[in-house]
Amino acid sequence: VFGKDITLILILNNLSFDHKTVKVDMSASTILYTRRAVAEILKATTSVDLGSKKGKHIRLKIPYSYYGKYLTTDKRIQVTALCEVMHMHGVKLLVEKTIILEDTNIIIKIPRRVVVNKAVTLEISYANPLPEPVNCCVLLVTLMNQQVKIHLAQLAPRERSKIYFEFTPRRTGPLQLQVDFSCDKFSHVKGFVTIAVAPA
Repeated sequence: VFGKDITLILILNNLSFDHKTVKVDMSASTILYTRRAVAEILKATTSVDLGSKKGKHIRLKIPYSYYGKYLTTDKRIQVTALCEVMHMHGVKLLVEKTIILEDTNIIIKIPRRVVVNKAVTLEISYANPLPEPVNCCVLLVTLMNQQVKIHLAQLAPRERSKIYFEFTPRRTGPLQLQVDFSCDKFSHVKGFVTIAVAPA
Protein backbone atom coordinates (compact mmCIF):
# COMPACT_ATOMS: atom_id res chain seq x y z
CA VAL A 1 0.00 0.00 0.00
CA PHE A 2 1.23 3.49 -0.90
CA GLY A 3 2.92 5.17 2.08
CA LYS A 4 3.96 1.92 3.80
CA ASP A 5 7.32 0.12 3.81
CA ILE A 6 7.55 -2.69 1.22
CA THR A 7 8.86 -6.14 2.17
CA LEU A 8 9.76 -8.70 -0.50
CA ILE A 9 11.09 -12.24 -0.14
CA LEU A 10 13.28 -13.92 -2.76
CA ILE A 11 13.24 -17.72 -2.47
CA LEU A 12 16.30 -19.59 -3.73
CA ASN A 13 16.25 -23.39 -4.06
CA ASN A 14 19.19 -25.66 -4.86
CA LEU A 15 17.68 -28.54 -6.84
CA SER A 16 20.98 -30.40 -7.21
CA PHE A 17 22.98 -32.56 -4.80
CA ASP A 18 26.03 -30.26 -5.10
CA HIS A 19 26.71 -27.45 -2.64
CA LYS A 20 26.35 -24.04 -4.31
CA THR A 21 27.22 -20.43 -3.49
CA VAL A 22 24.98 -17.85 -5.11
CA LYS A 23 25.79 -14.13 -5.39
CA VAL A 24 22.62 -12.01 -5.52
CA ASP A 25 22.62 -8.41 -6.81
CA MET A 26 19.31 -6.76 -5.97
CA SER A 27 18.09 -3.36 -7.11
CA ALA A 28 14.83 -1.40 -7.06
CA SER A 29 13.79 1.60 -9.16
CA THR A 30 10.69 3.70 -9.50
CA ILE A 31 9.35 3.39 -13.05
CA LEU A 32 6.71 4.76 -15.41
CA TYR A 33 3.95 2.51 -16.81
CA THR A 34 6.13 2.20 -19.94
CA ARG A 35 8.74 0.50 -17.68
CA ARG A 36 11.17 3.39 -18.16
CA ALA A 37 13.23 3.87 -14.98
CA VAL A 38 12.86 7.14 -13.08
CA ALA A 39 15.24 6.72 -10.12
CA GLU A 40 17.17 3.90 -8.49
CA ILE A 41 16.06 3.69 -4.86
CA LEU A 42 17.89 0.62 -3.56
CA LYS A 43 20.94 -1.48 -4.39
CA ALA A 44 22.15 -4.45 -2.35
CA THR A 45 24.46 -7.44 -2.82
CA THR A 46 24.51 -10.59 -0.76
CA SER A 47 25.96 -14.08 -0.98
CA VAL A 48 24.06 -17.23 -0.04
CA ASP A 49 25.35 -20.76 0.62
CA LEU A 50 22.92 -23.46 -0.50
CA GLY A 51 23.45 -27.02 0.66
CA SER A 52 22.33 -30.09 -1.24
CA LYS A 53 18.59 -29.84 -2.06
CA LYS A 54 18.31 -26.87 0.31
CA GLY A 55 16.53 -23.51 -0.03
CA LYS A 56 16.92 -20.07 1.52
CA HIS A 57 14.80 -16.93 1.81
CA ILE A 58 16.30 -13.48 1.24
CA ARG A 59 14.26 -10.61 2.67
CA LEU A 60 14.39 -7.21 0.98
CA LYS A 61 12.85 -4.18 2.67
CA ILE A 62 12.18 -0.89 0.84
CA PRO A 63 11.22 1.81 3.37
CA TYR A 64 8.82 4.56 2.31
CA SER A 65 11.63 7.07 2.95
CA TYR A 66 13.56 5.45 0.06
CA TYR A 67 10.84 5.57 -2.59
CA GLY A 68 8.43 8.33 -1.50
CA LYS A 69 9.94 11.33 -3.23
CA TYR A 70 10.81 9.41 -6.43
CA LEU A 71 7.42 7.78 -7.05
CA THR A 72 5.47 8.97 -10.10
CA THR A 73 1.67 9.08 -10.41
CA ASP A 74 1.93 5.54 -11.89
CA LYS A 75 3.02 4.35 -8.39
CA ARG A 76 5.21 1.57 -9.84
CA ILE A 77 8.44 0.07 -8.51
CA GLN A 78 10.55 -2.41 -10.48
CA VAL A 79 12.62 -4.86 -8.41
CA THR A 80 15.30 -7.06 -9.99
CA ALA A 81 17.52 -9.77 -8.56
CA LEU A 82 20.45 -11.08 -10.61
CA CYS A 83 21.48 -14.44 -9.19
CA GLU A 84 24.90 -15.79 -10.20
CA VAL A 85 26.09 -19.26 -9.25
CA MET A 86 29.75 -18.88 -8.24
CA HIS A 87 32.44 -21.10 -9.82
CA MET A 88 30.01 -21.97 -12.63
CA HIS A 89 30.83 -19.46 -15.33
CA GLY A 90 27.84 -18.09 -17.21
CA VAL A 91 25.15 -19.52 -14.95
CA LYS A 92 22.93 -16.55 -14.12
CA LEU A 93 19.25 -16.07 -13.41
CA LEU A 94 17.38 -12.75 -13.55
CA VAL A 95 14.22 -12.34 -11.47
CA GLU A 96 12.02 -9.28 -12.02
CA LYS A 97 8.90 -8.03 -10.28
CA THR A 98 6.85 -4.89 -10.86
CA ILE A 99 5.01 -3.61 -7.80
CA ILE A 100 1.99 -1.34 -8.27
CA LEU A 101 1.19 0.39 -5.00
CA GLU A 102 -2.49 0.57 -4.13
CA ASP A 103 -4.35 3.62 -2.84
CA THR A 104 -6.81 3.15 -0.02
CA ASN A 105 -7.36 6.84 0.49
CA ILE A 106 -10.80 7.61 -0.94
CA ILE A 107 -14.00 6.14 0.53
CA ILE A 108 -17.36 7.38 -0.80
CA LYS A 109 -20.53 6.56 1.16
CA ILE A 110 -23.90 7.10 -0.52
CA PRO A 111 -27.41 6.74 0.98
CA ARG A 112 -29.22 3.47 0.31
CA ARG A 113 -31.85 5.22 -1.84
CA VAL A 114 -31.24 8.23 -4.09
CA VAL A 115 -34.33 9.82 -5.68
CA VAL A 116 -34.54 12.24 -8.62
CA ASN A 117 -35.08 15.96 -7.75
CA LYS A 118 -34.42 15.29 -4.06
CA ALA A 119 -31.27 16.60 -2.31
CA VAL A 120 -28.82 13.91 -1.27
CA THR A 121 -25.75 14.08 0.98
CA LEU A 122 -22.63 11.99 0.31
CA GLU A 123 -19.79 11.31 2.74
CA ILE A 124 -16.35 11.53 1.13
CA SER A 125 -13.52 10.26 3.31
CA TYR A 126 -9.86 10.87 2.37
CA ALA A 127 -6.55 10.10 4.05
CA ASN A 128 -2.86 10.84 4.30
CA PRO A 129 -1.14 7.41 4.18
CA LEU A 130 2.31 8.92 4.73
CA PRO A 131 4.39 9.07 7.93
CA GLU A 132 4.69 12.87 7.44
CA PRO A 133 2.14 15.73 7.23
CA VAL A 134 0.76 16.88 3.87
CA ASN A 135 -0.30 20.40 2.84
CA CYS A 136 -2.11 22.11 -0.06
CA CYS A 137 -4.80 19.41 0.00
CA VAL A 138 -7.40 19.70 -2.78
CA LEU A 139 -10.41 17.52 -3.56
CA LEU A 140 -11.85 17.70 -7.08
CA VAL A 141 -15.40 16.30 -7.29
CA THR A 142 -16.82 15.58 -10.78
CA LEU A 143 -20.55 14.92 -11.07
CA MET A 144 -23.18 15.58 -13.76
CA ASN A 145 -20.50 17.08 -16.06
CA GLN A 146 -19.60 19.65 -13.41
CA GLN A 147 -16.46 19.96 -11.29
CA VAL A 148 -16.23 21.34 -7.77
CA LYS A 149 -12.81 22.16 -6.33
CA ILE A 150 -12.59 21.98 -2.53
CA HIS A 151 -9.52 23.25 -0.62
CA LEU A 152 -8.88 21.20 2.52
CA ALA A 153 -6.88 21.64 5.72
CA GLN A 154 -3.46 20.09 6.33
CA LEU A 155 -3.49 16.39 7.21
CA ALA A 156 -1.27 15.01 9.96
CA PRO A 157 0.69 11.75 9.40
CA ARG A 158 -1.72 8.80 8.80
CA GLU A 159 -4.72 11.10 9.43
CA ARG A 160 -8.13 10.42 7.86
CA SER A 161 -10.75 13.12 7.47
CA LYS A 162 -14.14 13.51 5.79
CA ILE A 163 -16.39 16.06 4.15
CA TYR A 164 -20.09 16.02 3.30
CA PHE A 165 -21.13 16.85 -0.25
CA GLU A 166 -24.74 17.70 -1.15
CA PHE A 167 -26.30 17.65 -4.62
CA THR A 168 -29.70 17.17 -6.28
CA PRO A 169 -29.90 14.63 -9.14
CA ARG A 170 -31.95 15.96 -12.10
CA ARG A 171 -32.54 12.67 -13.95
CA THR A 172 -33.07 9.01 -13.20
CA GLY A 173 -30.60 6.26 -14.04
CA PRO A 174 -26.89 5.79 -13.26
CA LEU A 175 -24.73 8.78 -12.28
CA GLN A 176 -20.94 8.59 -12.20
CA LEU A 177 -19.20 10.40 -9.33
CA GLN A 178 -15.42 10.86 -9.47
CA VAL A 179 -13.24 12.19 -6.66
CA ASP A 180 -9.61 13.23 -7.19
CA PHE A 181 -7.42 14.01 -4.15
CA SER A 182 -4.07 15.82 -4.45
CA CYS A 183 -1.60 17.45 -2.06
CA ASP A 184 2.02 18.62 -1.99
CA LYS A 185 3.44 15.06 -1.53
CA PHE A 186 1.30 13.09 -4.04
CA SER A 187 -1.40 13.74 -6.61
CA HIS A 188 -4.40 12.26 -8.43
CA VAL A 189 -5.55 9.66 -5.90
CA LYS A 190 -8.92 8.73 -7.37
CA GLY A 191 -12.19 7.27 -6.15
CA PHE A 192 -15.24 6.34 -8.24
CA VAL A 193 -18.79 5.36 -7.51
CA THR A 194 -21.90 4.85 -9.65
CA ILE A 195 -25.09 6.20 -8.08
CA ALA A 196 -28.42 4.66 -9.13
CA VAL A 197 -31.03 7.47 -9.18
CA ALA A 198 -34.59 6.19 -8.71
CA PRO A 199 -37.78 7.86 -9.97
CA ALA A 200 -39.68 10.01 -7.47
